Amino acid sequence: MGNIKGIIFDYGGTIDSRGVHWSEIIWEGYQEAQIDVTKEQFRECYVYAERELARTPHILPHHNFYDILLIKMRIELGYLAEQNLINASIIEEKALAVAKYCYESARDCVESARPTIETLYEKYPLVLVSNFYGNVESVLADFNLRHYFKEIVESAVVGIRKPDPRIFMLGVDALGLNPEEVLVIGDSYKKDIVPAETIGCKVAWIKGKGWTADEDAVTHPCIISKLEEVLSVF
Repeated sequence: MGNIKGIIFDYGGTIDSRGVHWSEIIWEGYQEAQIDVTKEQFRECYVYAERELARTPHILPHHNFYDILLIKMRIELGYLAEQNLINASIIEEKALAVAKYCYESARDCVESARPTIETLYEKYPLVLVSNFYGNVESVLADFNLRHYFKEIVESAVVGIRKPDPRIFMLGVDALGLNPEEVLVIGDSYKKDIVPAETIGCKVAWIKGKGWTADEDAVTHPCIISKLEEVLSVF
């Protein structure tokens, strides 16, 4: 890793959940809020909400992460009510409870990641490359993270989404470096690690619990279990 001159960070899942797929954090929130549905029913409403957010611009540039969570929970719980799996009268109460739980979880993860990000920021230029809704600047500002990143490359802004390798090339260009001089840190094998390696970047995969058993079974020589382990390779 001696030739690394700059770093590209993913955001969601990498900085805000210690590599754990966000569906697992939200599921924990459901359990904490005592929402009586099965894991399979939850996964159905999670997918429904993700597709709805992709179709319709519910999330606006000024929305922070708590806003995202509350919007998402209202969509998920609305779907469950439409399927007669929960009573519609509890949607707002439970949406607020889950959003609060998940937001506090994200804030805790961000604060645990901050010392490592700070150390890397002092040594290398950092760029963020993220699939997001057009409001990642607001999310970063809310968590006091924006100043660490030289540039932000956001899918909703540039019109390219991971796993398209071109979005990582935009990050490399923002650093003004060659791909082989860049380390990409991400939590998704398919969306971060594979496309980054395709263009010649070095990688560090923060591997937590994924969406499927197949994903969990994937191995790679550059797996780390927590962000601070990145520091040991420099």
